[in-house]
Amino acid sequence: MPDPNDRRYTTTHQWACPNPDGSLTVGITDFAQSQLGDVVFVELPQVGKTVSADESCAVVESVKSASDVYAPVAGTIIEINEALPNMTESINTAPYASWFFKLHPDSAQAYQRLMSVAQYQSFIEQEN
Repeated sequence: MPDPNDRRYTTTHQWACPNPDGSLTVGITDFAQSQLGDVVFVELPQVGKTVSADESCAVVESVKSASDVYAPVAGTIIEINEALPNMTESINTAPYASWFFKLHPDSAQAYQRLMSVAQYQSFIEQEN
């Protein structure tokens, strides 16, 4: 599954997609879900929680392992995907539609510092 061009990426395999209100929708990449295997459990952050960039704020568990989901930028959690814990299989089948939370960034410029799709794909190739 190709990584979409309409978002940016982190070295911890999160994606962040900008919204018209300035917030960011956050999920995990196709690469991340493929490394995890079948996802069976998701723990989401609390709305209103303030997070630092790269801070663990959610957990995803699979049949193989558990992994933290990190905030791509500093900000405040403004919404969670309440349906996600009841449809964890969607993380494997549609990782770019299966968002975890929405975040209002502390800095509008922080998003631009994340990796482009080309940079992320190069990063994955170097990791393997």
